[in-house]
Amino acid sequence: MSANTLLLARIVRLSILSLGALVFLAPYIFMVSTAGKAQSDIFTSSLSLVPQQWFHVQNFTKALSRVSMGNLLFNGVIVCLLILVIQVIIAVPCAYAMAKLKFRAARAMMVLVMLGLLVPIHATALPLYVAFDKVGGLNSYFALVAPFTISVFGIFLFLQFFRSIPDDLIHAARLDGMTEVGIIARVIVPNAWPAITAFAIFSVVAHWNDLYWPLIVISNQAYATPPLGLLYFRAAEAGDDYGALMAATLIITFPLVAAFLLAQKRFVEGITMTGLKG
Repeated sequence: MSANTLLLARIVRLSILSLGALVFLAPYIFMVSTAGKAQSDIFTSSLSLVPQQWFHVQNFTKALSRVSMGNLLFNGVIVCLLILVIQVIIAVPCAYAMAKLKFRAARAMMVLVMLGLLVPIHATALPLYVAFDKVGGLNSYFALVAPFTISVFGIFLFLQFFRSIPDDLIHAARLDGMTEVGIIARVIVPNAWPAITAFAIFSVVAHWNDLYWPLIVISNQAYATPPLGLLYFRAAEAGDDYGALMAATLIITFPLVAAFLLAQKRFVEGITMTGLKG
């Protein structure tokens, strides 16, 4: 291929990628723009990304004062961290057993994992709510964490990764006298950090942004998660304060953006090595 053809192909590829990036960034750009506008500026007939009046200070002040933003962020961190740690503790041994151990029920367990991927939380929400109500578990971290402690997606993701680990490495560890628990802790986990990081991104983003389940089991503002806290900006009489709402949304989404940018390399490695395709 000639140099001109390669240059044209690169320009086309970069143009398509740039267009796709702009499409995905458009909501965030509008969110940043709206966070700096006055209420009258938001509902004007003309569309403009640059505010006519800069209301960043007022909107962010409202966002920080109307709700306990620190408490919302703290609850989000605690819930996501507890869910992630328990999910990894359960999913890693399960995936290792299915990938490297020989037993009769391995195929049946794989079928159950695949079936588990098809069951949404909405299908089990009602019986779970009734169960938590019976034991007095509503309005607690337990209600927010317990339904998500077993992740079939995590088991499936780690299973694909562990299959790529050479069996000779496992056999060598057994010859050295390691137990299966020791192999998981000292051989599997150190080599599985790319997959763990990729799963952590999926898990944290999903549960940080989850509104459906906290809306069902939480009525006490002290246990509200970040998405649930955004509902407190709604006012039936005065209308929604979109400027403060977008400012609060920026504060809540910033930790996710920062975490993804910091873990981007490991995330790509984990997705590539587990064989998942977008």
